[in-house]
Amino acid sequence: MTREDGANVDPPALHPPGTSLNPLGQPIGPALPDWQPRPRPPATPITGTHVRIERLDPARHADDLFAANRADAAGRMWTYMPYGPFADAAQYRAWAEDMAPRDDPFFHAIVDMASGRAVGVASFLRIDPGNGVIEVGHIAYAPALQRTTGATEAMYLLMRRVFDELGYRRYEWKCDALNEPSRQAAARLGFTYEGTFRQAVIYKGRNRDTAWFAVTDRDWPKIRAGYEAWLAPGNFDTAGNPRRRLGELMG
Repeated sequence: MTREDGANVDPPALHPPGTSLNPLGQPIGPALPDWQPRPRPPATPITGTHVRIERLDPARHADDLFAANRADAAGRMWTYMPYGPFADAAQYRAWAEDMAPRDDPFFHAIVDMASGRAVGVASFLRIDPGNGVIEVGHIAYAPALQRTTGATEAMYLLMRRVFDELGYRRYEWKCDALNEPSRQAAARLGFTYEGTFRQAVIYKGRNRDTAWFAVTDRDWPKIRAGYEAWLAPGNFDTAGNPRRRLGELMG
């Protein structure tokens, strides 16, 4: 088996020590006798310190989002998206009006608490209540939100809803394997890289190999503690810069 950096590594054990065996002597996964399908995500807002997460409403959010996105004059934020950039506000609103009523993907607007304006979107998608699996995607942060405390808080709030409020078992992040900023963001936010699906998608007339990342409910307590320590007011100096890195606090 070869790592991404070219080094050879031994494949993981097919069944680690302590794995259960069925009466035929075959290894099987842990029993989940109390498992019940989980609820679908609600439309109720999630309010943080820096941002508020709301269901996307074109009438309230589309104009703010288009205006905020225009600060990315080169259109870098759309390179790895299956849509965009948008030529004008009417085109963006039409896209928002198409997406907003859908339950999967379920789009959220990210509203800056200080200005009251929407500055980004993110969605839940591939929602699987029966297996307790949900993905976060369609993340489009305008420059005003990028690399801010609110940007990290938004991801924490959505993850907290998935695990603490809804009781899901697995939270996924997928991206074009060539999208290095997205891969770095996933790692920083606590997701574990699980592999690359080759030739998984065609979009904008080109191939996409898809890199998969995930957080499980077993990972979540440690990750949640890291987020909460990072977001604590005492972690920021007088200029608003974090004293400790998020990854450091997650261990």
